[in-house]
Amino acid sequence: MSVGLALSGTASAEAARPSANATVAAPPAVLTKNRIYRSGTASPLSCSVPEIRAGSAASIKTFHRALARCANRFWATRFKAAGLRYTPPKLHITTGSSSVCGKITSNGAQYCSAQRTVAIRIMKRDLREPFRMNIAHSVAHEWGHHVQQLTGMLDEHNRQYWRARGTARSIVSHRLEMQAECFAGVFYSATLDSIDPGIGWADWIGAVGESRESKAHGKPRNLAYWQDRGYDSGSARACNTWTAPTSRVR
Repeated sequence: MSVGLALSGTASAEAARPSANATVAAPPAVLTKNRIYRSGTASPLSCSVPEIRAGSAASIKTFHRALARCANRFWATRFKAAGLRYTPPKLHITTGSSSVCGKITSNGAQYCSAQRTVAIRIMKRDLREPFRMNIAHSVAHEWGHHVQQLTGMLDEHNRQYWRARGTARSIVSHRLEMQAECFAGVFYSATLDSIDPGIGWADWIGAVGESRESKAHGKPRNLAYWQDRGYDSGSARACNTWTAPTSRVR
């Protein structure tokens, strides 16, 4: 099944670069034993998510904002269960390429950590063929990066990323992106009925696994694995990508 899958964007790395001689240490507890992993299993959440009209940027913006409200409700509950404080990110939606954190990539969405902002660009493909699950994923994935920001994992990733070199740097980046995919899966486990995605879960995961490979995100089959793992578990405890075998995050 062809669904025109487009991977969501990356999180910007804002940390200062250390010296070239720095080495990468084993992942610290903020990555491997984070309190968000102890937030329990999500219960179904009913959200009001509107229809999208082909060719209507306004209806897509309304859809994004509704999904953002849903994501905020979902993660606020999970943070409370973990004894953590949740604060919503800002949301910037545009039909252009400029955002509060610079140019939005061709993927159409990114998380701007310094501004704590999710920036989403409405792409021409979304206007032509507004596939609900693709559009919803721009929110679900980037909210995963916001969860990483609030829990300290994004800052630690940035430190590890700038210390690494070559393939090791790519693997660090992939671990971050695949964890955001897993967090998106956890979100979907509670909200998929409200999203009314227009595709069955198995077909969606199959499409993710067959999408175009992204240098920043990693192999599609691994992205599909982590998203499905989050969905099946319904809990952030399934999303510790930092100690997973390298073969699962390439």
